[in-house]
Parts: sequence; C-alpha cells; structure tokens
Amino acid sequence: MAEHFAVNGGARLAGAVDVVGAKNSVLKLMAAALLAEGTTTLRNCPEILDVPLMADVLRSLGCTVTVKGDTVTIDVPAEPGAQADYRSVSKLRASVCVLGPLVARCRRAIVPLPGGDAIGSRPLDMHQAGLRKLGATTEIEHGRVVAQADELRGAQIWLDFPSVGATENILMAAVLADGTTVIDNAAREPEIVDLCTMLQQMGAKIDGVGTSTLSVLGVSGLQPAEHRVIGDRIVGATWAFAAAMTRGEVTVRGVDPHHIDLVLDKLRTAGADTVVGTEEFTVRMDQRPTAVDFVTLPFPGFATDLQPMAIALSAVAEGTSMITENVFEARFRFVDEMVRLGADARTDGHHAVVRGVDRLSSAPVWASDIRAGAGLVLAALCADGQTEVWDVEHIDRGYPRFVENLRGLGADIQRVEGEPNR
Repeated sequence: MAEHFAVNGGARLAGAVDVVGAKNSVLKLMAAALLAEGTTTLRNCPEILDVPLMADVLRSLGCTVTVKGDTVTIDVPAEPGAQADYRSVSKLRASVCVLGPLVARCRRAIVPLPGGDAIGSRPLDMHQAGLRKLGATTEIEHGRVVAQADELRGAQIWLDFPSVGATENILMAAVLADGTTVIDNAAREPEIVDLCTMLQQMGAKIDGVGTSTLSVLGVSGLQPAEHRVIGDRIVGATWAFAAAMTRGEVTVRGVDPHHIDLVLDKLRTAGADTVVGTEEFTVRMDQRPTAVDFVTLPFPGFATDLQPMAIALSAVAEGTSMITENVFEARFRFVDEMVRLGADARTDGHHAVVRGVDRLSSAPVWASDIRAGAGLVLAALCADGQTEVWDVEHIDRGYPRFVENLRGLGADIQRVEGEPNR
C-alpha cells in the first residue's frame, strides 16, 4: 500500500528539534569499515532507510552488520568478498563507495552501477581515473565496475571537479597504497572531514584535512574504530528554511552551525534573525521573506541538496529570485511540482526564476528525490488547504522521524496509507 503525507498549511513552526548523524557521512563511514578486519562501531547514526540498505551491501561482501537504534556495528572478516550484490547496490548511490575500500583490501572489486535519486548524471569517470592513477585497472562491463590491482602505488591525482564520491573512493584506496598520494582539487565537505577523522582513528596518515589538497601516506594496515557521526547539516538547514518560510522560530540542536554559514547568511538577507551556538542555532522570522538569489556550488558554497528548499522559500518570498544550479542538471524537475502548488516559477537551462506569491495553493504532488520531497512538504506548510505529498519513501531515505519532528514543531501533517488518484 502506498503512503503519502497529508499536510494542512498555515501553521507557524516553533520549538526545538534535534538533528542526528549525517546521511551523507554515515553511509561512507560504513563503507570505510571494510578497510580493517574486526569490529567497527558507528554512533549517532540516523534511523533512515538508507542505513539498512547499506548494511545489506556490506552483508553481501561477507560482513556481519547490526543496526540498533543510532548504533551500527560492522564486523569485517579477514577476507571480505569482492563482488557486491546487484539488488542491494541498485537501491542507493552511496553504495559505490565500497569500490575504493575493496580495491585497497582485496585488490579487486566488482560493483554494479549504483542507483539512487534521479537528480541527473553522476558518472564514475573520476572514480575510475583516480584508481587507475594508483595502479588499478578498471572497466565497466555488463553494468558493473570491475577493478583490480596487483599493488597500489601513491600518485599525484588532480580532480577536474571536486567530486565528493570520487574524493572518497580515491582517499579510501590511497590509505593502503604504497607511498604518498596527493589529491588536488579534493572535495572539502564536512562529510569528507568526518571520513578523514575516522580513517585517522583507524591508523591512516592524512594531511590537509578540510582543504582542497589531501596528502595520504599509505600504511600497511588499519584497525577498526569507534566513531561518532557528525550532525546532518542538510537536515539542520531544512529546519532553518522551514522556520523562515512559516514565519516561525525554531532551534536546531546537534549540528555545527559553521557547516551552514552560507545558508544562515542567506536567511538573514531574507529577513530572518539567527542566534548561533556551538552545536545549535535558532532561526526566527517575523515577516514575509525577502527574495534572495541562490547559486549552488561545492562546499563551502550553497549545497545542491538545499536547492529545493531555496526554491520553496523563493516561492513565498516578496520579490523575484534567481536560482542557479551548477551541480546536478535534473534537480529542476522539482519546479514542475512547485508549479502545481501555485508557484510562479520557470526554468531556463541552469537557471530558475521564481516570483514570490502571497500564498501557495494545495494540490497533490510527487517527490522525485529525497530533497525534492522535503522541499515540497515545506511548500505545503505555506499552502491553503490540504496538500498530498506522494512517493514519500524518498523522504524516509534521508530524514529520520520527519513527520514526528514536524508535528513536534506544530505542523499539521500525518502519514496516510492509500493509492493516489492520478
């Protein structure tokens, strides 16, 4: 039976919400556990659908994985399998991050091309090019990435684009390579820093953490570790946008505000007041937001994952906003659903122009990916009447206790079973 969220607009969100571990970090940390025999324990993990999916990928490689509350325990055998299960890998994009660890540990890997959100082309060219620089051979055959190496050697690697996934795969292969690897134009996202921190706890030697140049001195072996996952900046920023859009006041706890400095600056420009602490922040908006332009870029730029929230805010702001998407070309599919809700928006190539309206109107809408789904719910909070948001399994993949958290802030939302009338 399908499920949807029934959202009655008009509520002003107020209160506090706790953010747990980052989806974009925990899945890569689970993959990194493959680098060491023994038991790795991850704490502060989000209870989202993608965590058990990643657990299934690791189980297909011979690991024993236990998911209990916010703790994930991964027991890695002395000789993990080198071929990941197609059914498990096809369900989430992050599963491709087992490629680097498997090449490092097993000297071979067979990983089906991953699935995940429909937000645009995300080729594995840079992943493969980096592994080849380290001495591996890679090719795509029968829908699988096949890589093998007699040995891995340190190398100088330049990324054409600061790809998060390519940085992670190359980094995890390099920690067990012979010699020094330098990754230039590396991604700098906080999730990369979190991965580096855990790898260092496992015994890896990495310099330049948090910069665009990572220097990795390979070691002969790593040890399992216990690690606490960083707070999810994307979830935290989602609640910040929700506060601004509903003219509410929300305190977000459990995430480093400096990870979303640009987001908070944009919301201040739109008219919000913000108070920043060490691991929490508060956003308060007393009037209709003022239109602001957004440009998505790799960190420390404005995150592409927050583009739907930027469009949702712009849809109810006073004035006209331009949103430029520089990372994933298919993210603007979300705009068509916003138009269903009465948004005055149009797209032209990499740009969306949104003219704010006083109030959106309720309608049935469909989520195309995790962040689009969250953006539609935020828009529904500002619509008259009841909006049905369908394909909510996407939202469940990235937002733990989404409905419960919104209800705790005063939203009128419930999860409903039934089939859509399309």
